[in-house]
Order: sequence, then structure tokens, then C-alpha cells
Amino acid sequence: MSLLVAGSLHLDVVLRAPHLPATDETVAGTSVNYVFGGKGGNQALAAARMGAGVHFAGRLGRDRFGEMLRETLQTSGIDLSQLQTDDGASGMSAAIVDANGEYGAVIVSAANLNIDADRITLPPDTSLVILQNEIPDAANLEIARNARAAGAQVWLNAAPARSLPDALAESIDLLIVNRVEAEFYSKAGIRTQMLRTAGAEGVLFLGGHWPAETVEVVSTHGAGDMFIGALAARVSEGMEITDAIPFAQAAAALHISVPEDQRSTLNRSAVDAFLTG
Repeated sequence: MSLLVAGSLHLDVVLRAPHLPATDETVAGTSVNYVFGGKGGNQALAAARMGAGVHFAGRLGRDRFGEMLRETLQTSGIDLSQLQTDDGASGMSAAIVDANGEYGAVIVSAANLNIDADRITLPPDTSLVILQNEIPDAANLEIARNARAAGAQVWLNAAPARSLPDALAESIDLLIVNRVEAEFYSKAGIRTQMLRTAGAEGVLFLGGHWPAETVEVVSTHGAGDMFIGALAARVSEGMEITDAIPFAQAAAALHISVPEDQRSTLNRSAVDAFLTG
């Protein structure tokens, strides 16, 4: 079986600095990297690197950032037959990573806001569809409804937090959220089943708690996307979510413990070795 990731693409401009700037403060940075990003793209790459057969549906622009995004996707083994192109700019973000590996970011969605859900079809062998809140609700709703009609599970990484239309909430099998998002949706009365990631405090799901792996942190940027992609890779193979969580946690732990320019080497064998080591 395979999985479909439908979502955002951003070219992340990652700046390293001693600390995040306060209002009106200019901080001297130490480095800059241009990193493939967007929750949709990151989760698709993570799942593919963890051994899943991945189809991706998204939209990028006709600019240099779009070319860079496409180049990364083309080397991943992901099916890109549903990758759309926009005449405008590609999505991008600017992230600042501090000396402790924590970060803050600003995204500009651009082409992601124009994704055409009418052009997205579910591959015949798809068992799982992953969505995020970085594309419009209307697109997520149409994709979710089509997936449910075809018998596939639908997960929504409900980030960034925003109000969900009732129809979309009812079309989702699982919400994957962090602590801030979990509080937001709990207060909003969303009753969809939630899996909550809590960084170093681990994962909460169905009343159970899975402690996080202990590693030396280089940067937490993208850890949640690696967790989701790795989790989806195992679940798309038929594994129960509760059995797949430790694998996904190990993948996320490895991700945050290596520099950004080495993360493309992380694969299923590396995670298996980490778990058995």
C-alpha cells in the first residue's frame, strides 16, 4: 500500500543566531542555509526515506525557489504526477534557530494557497492520506472527503492552529498536534481523535504515554514532520499506530541530533540501528 501527502511546499531560509530577536532588536547571525520545507513536502520526504511508497500533491511557483523545491523532490523517489505549478511565487519561510536549537519562523504561503483540489486524485492503492493546515480548508475538505469515500484513513496535522470547519473535522480520522495546538482544539470542542506530540516530554495517544528518546539537540526544526512521516510510513504498511510510535520517535530523535545538511542521509536502516543500539 502507499500513502498520499497533499500539502505545502516552502523553501526555508534558516538563520542561526545566539538568540531569537526581541521587538526592534537586530541580532548578528552566524550562518544561513536554504532548506527544502513546507509541512507537506517535509512529511512526504520523511515517509519516503523511511521506506514508504509516497505520492505527493502540492503546488509550487515558477521561480528559483520553485526550481530548488522541484529538484529535491525529483531525487526522492516520490511520485510527482500531481505536482502543480503556479505562475506566481513559491511558498517560503524564514526561520531563526537559537543556540539551544529552539526556533521561531514566519511563512509566506504564496502558491500553496492556490492548490487545485479538483486536480488531485487518490491513487488506487492508497491506504492513508496526510494533510496539514498550510493549504486552504476547502482543498483539505475535498481531498479528505474523496479519501474517506475510497476507504483511506485521513490524518490532519492541524498546524498552524486555526478554526476547523465542522465538515472538515468530521472527515478526519486523526488530528496530530503539539501542545499548543492540542489546547487550542480542545477549547474549540473538536472531538476528533488526537495524537499529541510534546517534544522532550514524548507522545500522548489514547491515554498512553511514550517517553521521548534522549539525544543531544542540534535543532528541533522539522522534528514534527519527521515524526509524522515516519509514523505514516509504518502505518501505511499495516502497523498499528501504537506500535509505530517508537519508530517515529526514534526517527525524530535522529533528525534533531544531526545538522540540517546531513538530514537527507537519515533512512529506515539508520532508525532501526538506533532502536537496536
